[in-house]
Amino acid sequence: HIIGSRIEEILLFGVGAGGGDHNSSGSFHQLNCGVADAASSSVGYAAIQLVKAAGGIVIATTRTHAKKQNLLDAGADYVIATQEEDFVQRTMEITNGHGADVIFDPIAGAFVNQLAEVAAPRTTIFIYGALSMDVNNTPFPMMAALSKGLTVKAYTLFEVTSNPEWFERGKAYIYDALATGKLSPIIDSQRFTLNDIVAAHRYMESNQQNGKIVVTV
Repeated sequence: HIIGSRIEEILLFGVGAGGGDHNSSGSFHQLNCGVADAASSSVGYAAIQLVKAAGGIVIATTRTHAKKQNLLDAGADYVIATQEEDFVQRTMEITNGHGADVIFDPIAGAFVNQLAEVAAPRTTIFIYGALSMDVNNTPFPMMAALSKGLTVKAYTLFEVTSNPEWFERGKAYIYDALATGKLSPIIDSQRFTLNDIVAAHRYMESNQQNGKIVVTV
């Protein structure tokens, strides 16, 4: 996973399932190493599955080791607890100094600088969320971008759903990946009824869930 291609075009990423690197025939390029930041979210789990489907190695990040095993069980090859480990050092160790070929980040803020440090040459950093408390001061990593030819791209689902051609290609990939088992939804073991909706929200806010929370109506 040291030398190889990078993500060139994102087609669908979000709403519990992601998308990615399509060439003109609609198939995924070979991918060597991807970083999924804040990977214990539902979209983070989708990012893990997408990178694995593209033949890549996944480095998943999470704040602590509390959900490490969940992420490994979901397919991550490595898990870095960013509040407990040196993210940059560990990522470069894992990739033998090459860095990540694609990065999915829902946080933004100052951590973008560290993501740029671990990016391989010509990598795209996809920012698809704004979880940082300081999101309005998100930096552009100019020196890293210049020296490595990086792209920092903001992304929302509507970029794809508003483009009929991209939307159809994205849906075709998702449906096929679900049918073949390359993608599968991660559902939390807890179940709630509509009468317990307050408890369901409290459970979600506790950040103890592993995947989507189901409320039965």
